[in-house]
Amino acid sequence: MSIRALVPLRLTVAAAACSVLALAGPASGTAAPTADDQGYIDSTARCTSPSEAVVFGSTKTSRVAICVSDGEYEYRGVRLSDGAKLIVPAKKSTEGYTAENDGITYWVTEDSLVVSAGREIIRDETMTDFHAPQQSGVGGSPAEASPSATPTTPLPPPLPAEVGAGDS
Repeated sequence: MSIRALVPLRLTVAAAACSVLALAGPASGTAAPTADDQGYIDSTARCTSPSEAVVFGSTKTSRVAICVSDGEYEYRGVRLSDGAKLIVPAKKSTEGYTAENDGITYWVTEDSLVVSAGREIIRDETMTDFHAPQQSGVGGSPAEASPSATPTTPLPPPLPAEVGAGDS
């Protein structure tokens, strides 16, 4: 075959390869973020020493971690679309963990993150990634988190890994 005949063949093969890549789309944003036993690295959904992660997980639009220190639980959540953060005391129940802020309840289980106002469910997000690194170490029934005021200190800006993550 002559070189002249190979040029159109190469262009056809290149076009076919580009078509396959276009159908596959860009790298998926649904891959689980990098994590260790403390939660998601470079994320608000991460427990800092001396706290330990009890559970942490992510949904399509959120990352959450439940931390424990001295028997008191803390909810650490971030909305991926804009990096909005929430860090508030949490409580353990027989079916998961709950946290409340301004009349909104956040319920974390191994299956989902449910956000509700009273009996009205605002969001019910399926966990796409879930970890319970301390499940065997935290056993028993630790003391419930003591009621404490929500911190008034403003939270720092979103971490770079969280801003705009999960936008499709």
